[in-house]
Amino acid sequence: MKNKILIPLLIVAALAAFFSFKYGGGGNGNEQERKALVLQTVMKAIREGHFAPRAVDDSFSYRVYHKVLDNLDYEKKFFTGKEIGELSKYELAIDDELRDGSLAFFDRLNVLFTKSVDRAEGYYKEMLEQPFTFTEDARFQLYGDNLPYPADEAALKERWHQYLKYRVLAKYVDLKDNREKTKDSLKNEQKSNKQLEEEARASVRKNLDNYFKRLRKLDDNQRFALFVNAVTGSEDPHTDYLPPKEKQRFDEVMSGTFFGIGAQLREEDGKIKVAAIITGSPCWKQGDLKAGDEIVKVGQNDDEPVDIQGYEIDDAVQLIRGKKGTEVRLTVRKVDGSTKVIPIVRGEVMLEDVFAKSAIIKSSEGPVGYIYLPEFYSDFQHINGRRCAEDVAVEVQKLKGAGVRGIILDLRGNGGGSLSDVVDMAGLFIDQGPIVQVKSGNAAPMVLRDDSKGMLYDGPLAVLVNESSASASEILAAAMQDYKRAVIVGSPTFGKGTVQKIISLDDYLDPVMRLQMQANGEPRIGSLKITIQKFYRVDGGSTQLKGVTPDIVLPNPYAKIDIGERRDKAALPWDEIPAANYRTASPSVDAPQLAALSSKRVADNPVFTLIEANAAKLEQQEKDNAYYLSENAYRSERDSANATSGKLEELEKKGTPFEITNLRDDLSRINLDSASITKNNDWIKNLKKDIYISETVNIINDLYRQSMKVNMTTGMK
Repeated sequence: MKNKILIPLLIVAALAAFFSFKYGGGGNGNEQERKALVLQTVMKAIREGHFAPRAVDDSFSYRVYHKVLDNLDYEKKFFTGKEIGELSKYELAIDDELRDGSLAFFDRLNVLFTKSVDRAEGYYKEMLEQPFTFTEDARFQLYGDNLPYPADEAALKERWHQYLKYRVLAKYVDLKDNREKTKDSLKNEQKSNKQLEEEARASVRKNLDNYFKRLRKLDDNQRFALFVNAVTGSEDPHTDYLPPKEKQRFDEVMSGTFFGIGAQLREEDGKIKVAAIITGSPCWKQGDLKAGDEIVKVGQNDDEPVDIQGYEIDDAVQLIRGKKGTEVRLTVRKVDGSTKVIPIVRGEVMLEDVFAKSAIIKSSEGPVGYIYLPEFYSDFQHINGRRCAEDVAVEVQKLKGAGVRGIILDLRGNGGGSLSDVVDMAGLFIDQGPIVQVKSGNAAPMVLRDDSKGMLYDGPLAVLVNESSASASEILAAAMQDYKRAVIVGSPTFGKGTVQKIISLDDYLDPVMRLQMQANGEPRIGSLKITIQKFYRVDGGSTQLKGVTPDIVLPNPYAKIDIGERRDKAALPWDEIPAANYRTASPSVDAPQLAALSSKRVADNPVFTLIEANAAKLEQQEKDNAYYLSENAYRSERDSANATSGKLEELEKKGTPFEITNLRDDLSRINLDSASITKNNDWIKNLKKDIYISETVNIINDLYRQSMKVNMTTGMK
């Protein structure tokens, strides 16, 4: 149901998934059969359950082929043009392989990619042994659709040389700048330019060493999952294959809870260290584990503790998490150098950062309520689990009790979640009626309604959105806009108008095969997050591809860059169906009047002026993807960007003209410990600098005056 993938199959993750492949094209027959079974089962599930399954033909093969290559080598510094020529025979053959259960393309791709990774590793290790000079007047293109593959290995080597030179240049300039900043405070002799260049190369080398080391530790199942996701992603960007472990992680993210100890970890120089302790978690209650501690070993029951030095964070987390009520013993090296074994009983950990929270913004005209909702979360695993609709209702009640004259619901960056919670949440702000229309394939649309009479809050309401507001966020914003119940503020949304369902692929297996696999103790083959429906606004239009255009569009740094659903060529198209039967709110929001008032303020606001200017620069950079390799040109471009950024920061430091405070009801939760207090203070501080919140407060005040004028006119009649 939830999808927060803003750019499907992120390039780094995709590249990572193949870096450690050591497959020779044959391999274990059972594993090959299992892979073929997964692919065939995925295709069967898509054919039978997808909203609009695509024809598996040459066009489908073409999309899968190029999606795999783009995900593996978007910067085109692993494959040569000659190797791509060899792979091109599969460009229109993958559809046939999917029908036949063949893995020829997958196997050959991995053989070639393994070779290319070994080759690239040799390039960077060799090249970083020699010093770079930064005087040549040249630029290089880092990525882009128009960037060709290097013709041969000589051209590929030159591309790596340019890439490494740029990485070292960026680090070298930073080191020189730092030397200038500290020269007056240091008594010792400072490093020469030559020494700084050596240090920059060493830093880049260490970074790449760690990167390649991490990538080579991924197992075969993870590598294969990438290929399967290229297939599912060619149906649409939100149909994803989830191996069993990924399904577990998905459930945890969706619910905001998991069973563990509640320590946030970080990797530092190959060591696993505690970054923070989650308030209220098992290790917070136990008390001995502190931020800065290094976890050396992880013990389970009476087993010999596992030395995790050199482990990746994900691997360490898997050892530390476990069943509720079980004990894990951590051997830690404290900051003072001492070593201690800390026993912690695992329990439920709640990720408070994903839950709704509110504040009071004190404008000169009166208090305005603010609710931040980062996700449409719903704990499907527990009957009494947290649900965002219920939590937002609580926040609304608290704000009403505080006497606010209007409420801002902030959905910026909210990638979606529970559909049922959207319907319930929208019902807090309207009397009753349809909220969204949902359509499955060729079936008639189903209308999801709020049937509860009355509304929890009937005052001025603004919904704040941006380009990362997707799915459930778009349903809520669209409903409030169609009912003219709220004013929508910000930038056009992501454009995800589809509904997903998690299904078990095991359910699509032949019953005899499924029983046989269970009897043999073979692992499950995974799950599929599959697009089963499209949703439509109550006015009949889809939010798919187009998203929701705010009533009041504010300047945005990414306004001129094509982002969101429309970036993916596999995205389902926009369409519309007949409108549902609904009545707009009374009194209705007069959005054009509010937009006119806001436009005048925005035009006079220097922060928004700078944001618009910066948007034009980002647009040009997106088109060029070109970077300087000379120190002078690099500095000039960077200094220009920094000047704009610095000016923006100076303006933001002045803050908004409003005081922002917590609600009294929240103080007991906030004041639990110093970490909670610090986190809350940082949140309030950032709200005070947020120019979009500031302008939305002005809009709420305009809306309040507008509603008061309407009420007075109605009363006179």
